[in-house]
Amino acid sequence: MRNSLAWGAAAAALLTLTGCRTAPVLAPAAPPWDTRRPELQARAHFELKGRVAVAAGSQGFDARLRWAQDGSRARLALEGPLGAGAVHIDAAGNDLEVLTASGARLTSDAAHAELNARLGFDPPLTSLRYWILGVPDPASPADETLDPAHQHLARLEQDGWRIDYARYVVVGSEWLPARLTLERADVRVKLLVDDWQS
Repeated sequence: MRNSLAWGAAAAALLTLTGCRTAPVLAPAAPPWDTRRPELQARAHFELKGRVAVAAGSQGFDARLRWAQDGSRARLALEGPLGAGAVHIDAAGNDLEVLTASGARLTSDAAHAELNARLGFDPPLTSLRYWILGVPDPASPADETLDPAHQHLARLEQDGWRIDYARYVVVGSEWLPARLTLERADVRVKLLVDDWQS
C-alpha cells in the first residue's frame, strides 16, 4: 500500500512538471532572399551595441562599438581603441567628421587620415551600414553566398572586402547578423553585436 501511494505521488508530480513545461519559442520563417534583400537595404533606422577586434598590419585593438543609423547619417562611437578613450564618428555620404578623445574635431581628408592612423585603415562606412545588416551595398556589384535553408548571407564579397557571417539572431520578426568578420588584404575586423534596436 505504501509503495502504491509513493508511486502515485511520483506520477502526479511528474505529470504536474510536464504540464508546466514552457512551449519552445519558434523562430520566424525567413521570406525568400529576393524579398529580404531589398527590404534590408531600404532600412533607414537602426541601432546596435557591440564589440570589435581589429588587426591591421602590425596594429591591433579591441573596442566597444555603438552605431546609430538615421537615414544616410551614421553616428558611431568607438570606446577604447588603442587605449586612447572614445572616438566619435559622424558620417553622411562623403561627409565625415571625427571627434577625438582629446576634443579635436576633424572633417573631410583630415578625418579620413585620423581614422586611418588610429585604426590602421579607413573603414568603408557607407558600405558597412549595409554589411552589418547582412546585405550588399546596392551601389556596387557583389558576389553573394547564400545559406538557402535560412535565406540569409553566409558570405559576401564586395569592393575588395570579404564578409563572413558566422551567426544570426532573431530581432523582432527578422534575422540579423550577430557575428561577422570582414577581411581585406592585411586588415581583419571581427564584429560581435550584443544588442540590436531596429
